[in-house]
Formats: sequence, C-alpha cells, structure tokens
Amino acid sequence: MPTANSTLTAIPGFQVGHWTDQVGLTGCTVILCPPQGAVASASFLGPSPGTREGVLLGVEKKVERVHALLFTGGSAFGLAAATGVMRVLEERGIGHDTPWARVPIVPAAVIYDLGVGDPGARPGEREGESAARTATAEPVPRGRVGAGTGATAGKYAGVGAVPGGLGSVLLERHDVRVGALAVVNPIGDVLDEQGGVLAGPGVGAGAVAFTPGEMESTTLVAVVTEHTLTKAECRRLADAAQTALARVIHPSHTAWDGDSAFVLSTCTRPLADPLLLGALVQEAVCAAVRDGVRLATTPGNDV
Repeated sequence: MPTANSTLTAIPGFQVGHWTDQVGLTGCTVILCPPQGAVASASFLGPSPGTREGVLLGVEKKVERVHALLFTGGSAFGLAAATGVMRVLEERGIGHDTPWARVPIVPAAVIYDLGVGDPGARPGEREGESAARTATAEPVPRGRVGAGTGATAGKYAGVGAVPGGLGSVLLERHDVRVGALAVVNPIGDVLDEQGGVLAGPGVGAGAVAFTPGEMESTTLVAVVTEHTLTKAECRRLADAAQTALARVIHPSHTAWDGDSAFVLSTCTRPLADPLLLGALVQEAVCAAVRDGVRLATTPGNDV
C-alpha cells in the first residue's frame, strides 16, 4: 500500500528534489513551484544570511511570483547551484515573461556546513540542475539528505555538535493546510514539545566535531500553501515562521545565525482564516524542525 504523503509535497503543485554528497557532507534541495509560479515573500531575522534574490521578495518589489526555491550547503559558494535550477526551468519554458526571454525567478538561501565535511565540497550548477531534474511530488526524503546533509545543531557551548538534518511536515485543520520544510543548522539547541533539549551537546547519536571559532549557523524554512495570499500576507506569515523558530530553537536568531523563512502560495484555493493559517504555519515550522533532527540523530533512520 502506498504511504500517505505527510510532507510539503502533499500540497498540489510543489515538487522537491535533493542532491546529496554523503562523503563531503553537503548537498542542496530544490522546491519547484507550479509552472505559473507561486506568490512569495520572506523574512530574514538572522543577522548573517546568505541569499540570492532575497531582496526581490520584499513586499515593495515588483515581481510577486517565484518559480523555485533553493536551499543549499556550501555557504555562499552554494548559491551557484541556483543557476542549474534556472537552466532546467528555462528548458521547460518556465519563467517571468520579459520582451526577449522568460526569466526563471529562483531565490536561494545557504547554510554554513564547510566545517563539517570536506570544505572543498560545495553544490554548484550541475548539482542544482540534478536536484531540479529529480524533483517529484512524492513524499520528501528527510534526515541527513540534500541541504540538510551537513547541518548541525547545538554549537553555542563550543563543545561539539549533533546532526541537524532536513525535516518536512504537512498540517491540516478545518480544511486549512500548510506544508513546511526546514534545514536545521542552528547554533542553538533544538527543543522538544515539552521544552527539553532534543538536539544539542550530549544528546543524540553521531556527534560532530566543531570548534568554537566555526560557529557560522543558519536555519532555513519554507512554508507552502494553496490558500490565496498577497505578497504582503506571505511576508506576515514568514515573520510568524521566524517567531516559531524562537519557540523551537534556543538560543535563536543569534549573531552567528542567518535564519531565513520563506512563504509560498499557489493561490488556487480561497483565502483561509488568517488566525488559523498563522497558527498552522507556526506549528508546522516547529514540527518540521523537530522532524529533521529526530531523523538525523537516529542512526539508519533517514527516510
């Protein structure tokens, strides 16, 4: 019997693909939108973000729809993978119409994983292209895969770290639903539902050596929905997603974090109750973060 999809790709129109380097401990993850794109905005609360096309997502900017979203390891080097995603979309005739070409809009955000595996192993154009070509609407593989391969958590004490990973969930209530995907690479600990430490020094398996001078960190979050939203409403929900990170990560939004939250909507269903939608966004972000570290810190439990 096929397994029900309880990840981001259960929202119609979205596909996810990974490229993973299990030796260099890095990777990238692509979220493909429907051909017409998705209305999108973002919130960058961490003071050290690494992004491409991030400014374009500001509510005052002209372009409203994006065609894909890239999360990648490799720090700023990994932003090159977005060019490979653009190549795939261009081949498919997908992009923002201009007089001479359709230009795919592909925002990207990075985590710093250079101190975990091989610092010379970084996703580039070919790797981004591979992730885009293999993207499907099947349940999202989670754990130490894609952009979550070299992610770590619990680094602020300077005594080592544990795997952070990539998580994804779907939440639905009263016919309102959202999907979330998180790449969990915070300097802080990840907290469980009762406020205890779920991922941090001395908790979980597979501790990663990480010296106090190498504490560049970031958690990346994507939330998607079908419910009709304006770009400004997407921004407000992205702010809500950042608030959720403060609930599930301690400390959060530190001087070493570049926390970035994106909200995308296909706008194919009527507007939902904004209070319920906001609540689901926050719950989904917390659940996706915990999902990622639970799978990443359990040996052999990547799915």
